[in-house]
Amino acid sequence: MVPLRSNQRRLFWPALLISVLLLAGIAVFIREVRHAEDPIRPFEYRTLSKTARLSSAAVHPATVASPLPPISLSRHLIELPKLELTSQFLRMWLVSGPNICGALREGGIEMSEWKAASMRNRNYECYFQRIYERTEVRPLSSTFVRVRGNEMGDIVEIGAKLVGPETDAEGRLSPAVLRIFELIVKQACWPDFEDTLASIQNLRDVEHERFGSYLSFTREAGSENNFNFALGLKATSGPQMRTRTYFSKDRWLAAPNPLNAPGSFVLRDSLSTSISARCAQ
Repeated sequence: MVPLRSNQRRLFWPALLISVLLLAGIAVFIREVRHAEDPIRPFEYRTLSKTARLSSAAVHPATVASPLPPISLSRHLIELPKLELTSQFLRMWLVSGPNICGALREGGIEMSEWKAASMRNRNYECYFQRIYERTEVRPLSSTFVRVRGNEMGDIVEIGAKLVGPETDAEGRLSPAVLRIFELIVKQACWPDFEDTLASIQNLRDVEHERFGSYLSFTREAGSENNFNFALGLKATSGPQMRTRTYFSKDRWLAAPNPLNAPGSFVLRDSLSTSISARCAQ
């Protein structure tokens, strides 16, 4: 019996220790689980509270009615382009139709008055025609000049046609007819086209396109002694087209502000006046 009791005592203490450790482990486990669950409730409460505050702020009338801060725009973003600066960026007529017709008359060319081409036509023009010799069918020698444009006085094109023009012994155009083209080029204020006058004088074909404009003097197809002349604007490249669109008067409306509206009309009037004075020199 003595050995059995000693064995029971030896087994009792380890079993007791294992039981205590097991209970302690269970207690620690339960405590950790409770700590893990406790923070969720305050977090949920804080989230719901914050959402409620945002919702109330979104529907608060003071927040809805609060005006946006004023935005100041520079007047240079909305003001009309300065039309008098157009010629620095793009080729343009520096003389009006009525003025160039008057200048040709002063130069001895009997141009008509600037007027509508017909009763129902908005195209305006002035022209000169002189027939020196003709048959019953057609002229044998004549000179025709026409300036075409619109009712605002803007020039569209200047054209001319020579039929059997008078020449000297060396086949050069007579000074009286050559003077027509000299006056046209001078009044257009495009000096880079002056070098074409030598070709016109010698009745040689010449065609130039420069800086958005063109000049051509060519012999008529199928005729040895008829010539056609044309001078006008022709914007072909992308930058030229965009610049022409920006400076176009049709693109801009008069400002409703009475302080600005008169300025836009004065600008147009002063432009035509300054152009006429500059080209008359």
